Amino acid sequence: MDDLTADSPTGETGPDAAGVPSGEPGALKVRKERKDHVPRGIGCMVVATIMFSTASALTKWQVGIYPVGEVVFARSISSLVVAAVVMLPMTGFAVFATRHPGAHLARSLSQATSQTLFALAFTLMPLAGAVSINFSAPLFAALISIVWLKEGASFARWAALLVGFGGVLIVTNPGANSLTLGALFALGNAVMYGSVTVAVRGMTKTESANTLIMWQLAMIAFFHSFLLLFGARWPAPIDAAMLFGSGFANAIGQYFWTQSLHLAPATAVAPFYYLMLVWALFFGYFIWGDVPSAGLLIGSSIVVVSGMFLFWREARLQSRLAVASPERKFS
Repeated sequence: MDDLTADSPTGETGPDAAGVPSGEPGALKVRKERKDHVPRGIGCMVVATIMFSTASALTKWQVGIYPVGEVVFARSISSLVVAAVVMLPMTGFAVFATRHPGAHLARSLSQATSQTLFALAFTLMPLAGAVSINFSAPLFAALISIVWLKEGASFARWAALLVGFGGVLIVTNPGANSLTLGALFALGNAVMYGSVTVAVRGMTKTESANTLIMWQLAMIAFFHSFLLLFGARWPAPIDAAMLFGSGFANAIGQYFWTQSLHLAPATAVAPFYYLMLVWALFFGYFIWGDVPSAGLLIGSSIVVVSGMFLFWREARLQSRLAVASPERKFS
């Protein structure tokens, strides 16, 4: 996933927005109190998807002009600056206090690699295609959980994964000449993001959202700075504004995405995250003249439905566990 989120909106579990772990007795009460805020939560998620898509469109525009390393670094450093201006006056540098620096570094390196691959995909394929393949990240996260963490896999889970990966194949459209390089970069991004989603499960148990965000943004900017060694040039004023705008839009999107989960349960707002594909199709058509193919539309629909089914199923299982064992805490 391209956005600079602290956690995957459809893949992570942990404390809810009010600070009550999902398995605590007070969690149900908190959720009931949130019901009146569901429309606002949905509105925040819609704004977040617009911001994330805008950031992706600006990135795609700039990688057609400047070296990819320069573009992703500019995006990372501007996101860090925006977040620091907002957070540090409230938290100070204590926000960086952690007992797990190694986990933060590994997570950020994976995210930095993921975002670089995503930007490379933009140079070689339509915006909507790259975004659509990116939506397969929860599928890879589920697959890695089965293989790596030895999680149980029911028939329904395997069926959703197989159908979802079938949708990915339709989008990538492998033919006689094999997959395009752009599709491979986009797939690499999805695999990396899915991997880090699994690898950092449990970090929300000991790390605050602000700590996760600031460590992530700072370390991603650090890792992306090394890409400047492969080429950079001073941008024109309008391009500099767009480079900053990409990171700014990403940071604003992060804020509204986080707010949406504070205002409403993830099950209510997560489906609206897939509006990113709609905005990507819009930007792609009106800026680059990309006309979506039938394969893209069909494959994207399959990927989205499969991802939502997996999310709905996991949320339902956790709800049952919370009812059966109210004292259990989920990391």
